[in-house]
Amino acid sequence: MIKIIPPNQFKEIPWKNGQGVTTELAISKGGSLFDFDWRLSIASVVENGPFSDFSGYLRNLVLLEGEGIELHHDERRTDELTALLSVATFDGGCKTIGTLKSGPIKDFNIMVNADKYQVEVETYIERESIKIPSCDLCFVYSLSGETEVIIFEQSSMFESYTLPVQHLIKISSPNEESEKVVNKRYTVTVSGKEMIIVYLTEQCSLI
Repeated sequence: MIKIIPPNQFKEIPWKNGQGVTTELAISKGGSLFDFDWRLSIASVVENGPFSDFSGYLRNLVLLEGEGIELHHDERRTDELTALLSVATFDGGCKTIGTLKSGPIKDFNIMVNADKYQVEVETYIERESIKIPSCDLCFVYSLSGETEVIIFEQSSMFESYTLPVQHLIKISSPNEESEKVVNKRYTVTVSGKEMIIVYLTEQCSLI
């Protein structure tokens, strides 16, 4: 149900457009850069330029470090990320150009196959205790400070985990093929600060 993924298990992967390198934190089973259901990564943007084409995917970009970036999509819409852990959501098939505000930035990138998954991304600056809602998969990333995950089984504490800073935690159901993370038996809470929480729900389970 709980898997902690440390930084030494992250992978360095070239950008699809060849203009940089991304740190891949996690990817769907059997997934590759060109074909996946979901993917979480961190990248540094050091100069202005185009983003890779990920047609068919929905992207969520979260600002981790730096003064900010403007994302110009198809010359029609602009997202501006300037505050820590601010989020931009956009179609991966857009022609997106990034313009740095003042120097390099680092971002956290969540991409999902829009036909297969619905995604929600929440960020928290101050320390919070969050009850995880019903979903198929949940990921938590702590930018600073430890994060605690507690699993309750019918109101009694069942298990607890401490997530070290800048580690990724994957929360899945005991049987990923038939149950959600949160069900009648289990309740999951996450406590921490400067957190990114990603909820993934399969489209078929929404019908």
